[in-house]
Amino acid sequence: MPTGPDMMLEAACGPGPVCGVDEAGRGPWAGPVSAAAVILDPARVPKGLNDSKKLSAKARAALEEEIKAMAVAWCVGMASVEEIEELNILHAAGLAMRRAVEGLAVTPSFALVDGNYRFVLPCEVKTVVKGDALSCSIAAASILAKEARDRIMVEADALYPGYGFAGHKGYHAPIHVAGLKKLGPSPIHRLSWAPVKLALQEGAAEEA
Repeated sequence: MPTGPDMMLEAACGPGPVCGVDEAGRGPWAGPVSAAAVILDPARVPKGLNDSKKLSAKARAALEEEIKAMAVAWCVGMASVEEIEELNILHAAGLAMRRAVEGLAVTPSFALVDGNYRFVLPCEVKTVVKGDALSCSIAAASILAKEARDRIMVEADALYPGYGFAGHKGYHAPIHVAGLKKLGPSPIHRLSWAPVKLALQEGAAEEA
């Protein structure tokens, strides 16, 4: 029995180009949300594709290169912290997805989107719960989205030291909480998020 994603969902969408779409970075306290769209050639699917969270950093990096080399088309889109604050994280993720799909060199006729929310994209959409474990195209998109965002957060660590962005990529971590309390927010923190507000309030109280 197969233990990972395959191309059956893509085949069921019909003869036109089908892209897989996934995002990374909806949960962190800082940084952008990223999304990727990938159209795979059914005859040239990289081996080892899976949900990016189930892969080691080394495996993700190797697969990222294979996906970019073997895919019919791929694109990564971003939505900034400012857009997250203005739109909310769900709609910002949808904006990043739309940018990724619109940036593809080949226009898809169908998009398989991870999750259960039907985003408005420039083609037909089918949502797939746990899609990165079922669809190779979505799994490939999850890898590209995560790798692209992780690089941004490593760069952010050099720009804004003291928060540990390179390690936790903007998610909750003791060093992140300590950095917020000591340094206050960086320009890439999502200030409307409750955990960020709480850490800043606690930091101010400790200084009082």
